[in-house]
Amino acid sequence: MEASIQTDVTKQVKAAPILISLLLGCFIGMFSETALNIALPELMKQLQVGPTTIQWLTTGYMLVLGILGPVSGLLLQWFTTRQLFIASLSFSTLGSLIAGLAPNFEVLLAARFFQAAGLALLLPLMLNAILILFPPERRGAAMGLMGLVLTFAPASGPTIAGLIIEKLSWHWIFWISSSVLLIALITGIIFLKNISVITRPKIDILSLVLSTIGFGSLLFGFSKAGESGWGSMLVISFLMIGVLALILFTWRQFSVASPLMNLRTFRYPMFSLSVVLFIVVMMLLLSSMLLLPILLQNGLGKSALQAGLLLLPGTLISGIMAPFMGKIFDKYGPRRLIIPGLILIGVTMFFFSTITVDSSTMFIVALHCLFLLALSMVMMPGQTNGMNQLPAEYYPHGTAIMSTLQQVAGAIGSALAMTMLAAGQSSYLQDKGFDMSNGINLAQPDPAIFVHLPSSFVFGIKDAFIFAGFMTILALVISLFMKHVKTSEQKTG
Repeated sequence: MEASIQTDVTKQVKAAPILISLLLGCFIGMFSETALNIALPELMKQLQVGPTTIQWLTTGYMLVLGILGPVSGLLLQWFTTRQLFIASLSFSTLGSLIAGLAPNFEVLLAARFFQAAGLALLLPLMLNAILILFPPERRGAAMGLMGLVLTFAPASGPTIAGLIIEKLSWHWIFWISSSVLLIALITGIIFLKNISVITRPKIDILSLVLSTIGFGSLLFGFSKAGESGWGSMLVISFLMIGVLALILFTWRQFSVASPLMNLRTFRYPMFSLSVVLFIVVMMLLLSSMLLLPILLQNGLGKSALQAGLLLLPGTLISGIMAPFMGKIFDKYGPRRLIIPGLILIGVTMFFFSTITVDSSTMFIVALHCLFLLALSMVMMPGQTNGMNQLPAEYYPHGTAIMSTLQQVAGAIGSALAMTMLAAGQSSYLQDKGFDMSNGINLAQPDPAIFVHLPSSFVFGIKDAFIFAGFMTILALVISLFMKHVKTSEQKTG
């Protein structure tokens, strides 16, 4: 009954303007997640705060996304498409405007929370809209456009922000973002129609509390692990609290009639496989976006702007190819894309692990291009195939799970990458005869160590890429069990 109502509604709307509005908003949101990273050194000087304080501009952003992710499934069932769209774009636009005017760190951090809240609502809304608006045989192409946003927007953040900062100031990152968001908001107000069915299920407060504590603690713990190390009592405490809360949250979801996040979606095998595959791929993507700028700047001596420009070709390739990969998925299914894509990722991880300080920058650029091309072959086809198996009433829960786990995967991948970088760097310098018991003071390094720092960075990053190679093998094994899903719509059509 619900599916037939949605079919009747979608026949009366034009999909293109709705999709454009959602894509514009999500693009700026994902862009904002990484764009500020390149400005952090300048922000520390202007706002007069240290590195442990300034990192909250990215950690806080990710925390809000992770906490609101599970709630998004409930919101999709309580509010109309227009209400959620206007609310999400209003939060994002307001956050960008406040950030552009921010006189101090506290105001800028509050603005980042507003930005993150907007994106947390918009990401599942976009995925849910694609599932409703497009039939399964055309869904891959639309999901390919979403893949463009998920890969191109965060990957282009450092490059575009670097160009803006070079010519203007960090404030213009937010002025430009707010202008595009305002256009998306106006377009959505004019063209966006309500396409979802409102059921307003009962809200389980205990699930809401457990979800907030669980995902919030887990994300904070992983974020701090990359900075403080896994042995920190603060990290261990938050990880234990997070795991315990999520165990209770999982039990609660199976014991109430209207769960906050319906985990029965995992009874569908292709959805479960796609979730695991999506986690691995997002770990690879977000950790590489952290490691490659470090490799180019600290290992090969490039400036922030040069590093951003060198990573631009791969970003453009992923953006161009994502929609085409979606169309190929519609025609041939997931296996013909995912398996070759993962093999190509494994090959690039191997060659990344052979890099030295004497490696050509063009070699690194070529590997980055191949890596992002391969990711576009894997990410959206796998996610689309898994979502296609879910009945329509499970769409809000499936989108909430994907959106939440995207942030968890990013936090885990970044923490593991930084841990391996630090361990490999310390091991390299110890082999050179330096005492590493007190770590490295990068602000005022020992002159004797200074000459070895580029090589130590490259050595540590190589270890991280070796680990990424093993993760790719795990994903490849998972992909062998992937089957092309025939939805109920396709079977009866």
